[in-house]
Amino acid sequence: MIALAALGLACLAQAPAAGSETPRMAQPAPQLSPDDGRTLFSKAIRWILDNQDSSGAWGHDNVGSLFELNYSKASFHAWQYAGTALCCQTLLVADETPEVVAARSKAIDWLTQSPIAKRGNDWDVDSTWAALYGFQCMVQAASHPHYSAAAWQSKLRARGEELYEYLEKHQEPSGGWGYYEGPVVSRRPTWATSFSTACVIPFLIDAERLGWKSDPAVRERAVDYVRRCRLPNGAVAYDLTPIPRALAGGGINDVKGSLGRIQIANWALSEAGEKTVTPDRLRWGLEQFFEHHKFLDVAYQRPIPHEAYYANAGYFYFFGHYYAARVVQELPEAEQEAWHRRLRGEIAKVQRSDGSMADFIGSFYSWSYATSFGAMTLALGLHPERFHRPKAQKTAR
Repeated sequence: MIALAALGLACLAQAPAAGSETPRMAQPAPQLSPDDGRTLFSKAIRWILDNQDSSGAWGHDNVGSLFELNYSKASFHAWQYAGTALCCQTLLVADETPEVVAARSKAIDWLTQSPIAKRGNDWDVDSTWAALYGFQCMVQAASHPHYSAAAWQSKLRARGEELYEYLEKHQEPSGGWGYYEGPVVSRRPTWATSFSTACVIPFLIDAERLGWKSDPAVRERAVDYVRRCRLPNGAVAYDLTPIPRALAGGGINDVKGSLGRIQIANWALSEAGEKTVTPDRLRWGLEQFFEHHKFLDVAYQRPIPHEAYYANAGYFYFFGHYYAARVVQELPEAEQEAWHRRLRGEIAKVQRSDGSMADFIGSFYSWSYATSFGAMTLALGLHPERFHRPKAQKTAR
């Protein structure tokens, strides 16, 4: 979901060639076995490895088309940084081959040494994506056994705490994080979204377990923001407003326009110990996701954000599937495989022959985030144990 509408109508000049494959959308997808999932996952990892830049990053930080001239140089660095963090997170759950380890470590070096993304103008805060997903990557890497040595831990913690400081300083007064800004009235942004806020909550919890610098009040405000975005119709609002956007008709806050947000909010709140997020609530969200999946299909690769039914946008697709897979892992183990079989089918129908994925055709970042989200969706149904989590720190007596 990197850059969201910011990628808009960017031309294909900077995008990787992927042929003219057109998936059959809005039709029932086959339910696929773990063996099928392993094949799909291996293809995605191959694409990620083959498309890493010599610097260790994925993508670039240059304007790719005339449609992107409205964005600052800082935005392009932010998208590159966030996309690289997602590719690196994906390699953290791949097979531990020498090639994967080398590519992953090179990416971590780039992520820990590159400048922290900065806000580039008065109307967007794209640097938030770099902080949100960069922070996640540092936490996930620090929890990985391969990076348990003191030198790696020091490097990951230093950059992780820098990214945390960015998040702390840019938390919107209501408790969330967003990527655009309304009228500029302060240094601190004044607009946030439910999904960008929810995505980092479990990693704030993990950072506390690692003993990193953190303020529990920052996490608690974020949890409260997401909690208040839940609506009576079961949907999760795009953003928190005193009067929610229209609940009737074809609005984005209808369940059918909220399929991915329901998943990420349920996952984040479940991880935060929200008692109202019961197994039944998780199941209901997943059932809605598949029952109304055609609305994600119809929006897939549409060039104009939010033009599809219920204001769905193309870049909702892989983001929604990844967090649906996260929700599946919150359910009893005996139930999980049946859900993953359905998710694999939805990923399979949109994966290209070279292993790549893209749900919103723009610059290179479209492939970075989509292929990463798609691959991690598959990995959660194959090797959930690879999504390492730190254990709680023992309190000194």
